[in-house]
Amino acid sequence: MTGLQYSEDKDILTGLTLYGKIVSGLGEGKVFTELPWAKEQFLNKVGINPYPGTLNLKLENPLALEGLQKLKSRPGIVIAPDNPAFCQGICYKIMIQGSIPGAIVIPLVPEYPADKLEIIAPYNLKERLKVQDGDEITVVVISHH
Repeated sequence: MTGLQYSEDKDILTGLTLYGKIVSGLGEGKVFTELPWAKEQFLNKVGINPYPGTLNLKLENPLALEGLQKLKSRPGIVIAPDNPAFCQGICYKIMIQGSIPGAIVIPLVPEYPADKLEIIAPYNLKERLKVQDGDEITVVVISHH
């Protein structure tokens, strides 16, 4: 895997393959995915009724990191809060491990780590994929709208 297998298509890096290791998060993803305004937008804009929480990936491969930076430079699906206490997020639709639809959620906050991906899906991904912290998984960008 090179991490940069893609074709540029309508402002999105369709087919971009990103892979990283599963890491524990801070638990904020569960709160965020359960907020009524966020849940409604994930369903209406991304087509996903998210399982409470996100799966966190740490990208370590330089090519995967480069691919993520290219992805972040492109328009995505905006998740806008109804409360200024929360940050906006950008989503990109993905396929997880070749079989599960999901989305990358990138919170628009200055201190957000450049090597981290937060993933939403309709299922508990650790249980569904039978994976745990330290395991590597692959996601492929399929759309931005």
